[in-house]
Amino acid sequence: MEDKMNISQAIIKRIFELCDERNLTINALSNLAGVTQSTVNNIVSGTTYNTGVATIQKLCVGLNITLRDFFDSEIFSNIIPDYD
Repeated sequence: MEDKMNISQAIIKRIFELCDERNLTINALSNLAGVTQSTVNNIVSGTTYNTGVATIQKLCVGLNITLRDFFDSEIFSNIIPDYD
């Protein structure tokens, strides 16, 4: 069972998991996805708190997966809701 985390933490964890599975660096992912390295760095460092679905979609293209594949992970099973 995964630890509870918020959605931003889960997205970060999932990006690293998918990169590790494919032996990709964050820089390589940004190049494949057509997203600036600073944008991806801001996401994975937690600087960008609410990553847009369009950006996640671009990352999925770079990873050669669908949005469904991205979110189809136990990581997203125990999300703590954020009420800002």
